[in-house]
Amino acid sequence: MIDNLLLLVLMIVFSTYAIFSRRLLYAAVALGISSCLLAVIFFNLNAPFAGGFELSIGAGLISLLFIMAISLTERKQQ
Repeated sequence: MIDNLLLLVLMIVFSTYAIFSRRLLYAAVALGISSCLLAVIFFNLNAPFAGGFELSIGAGLISLLFIMAISLTERKQQ
């Protein structure tokens, strides 16, 4: 019970940081961490397929796409 509550609080903290962060790269990483925490919550609730899907697609693929898009579109400093 305490494990799930701690994971939920951490997920809310990282999600809030992703919303209010000024740096896009930090926001994308925080969103990936939040998605990993959600996958761990799914595994704790005995939903391994939902946890595996969230970990592979939500945390892995989507975060990677966000980070690649941010790195390709950043302005070069002169």
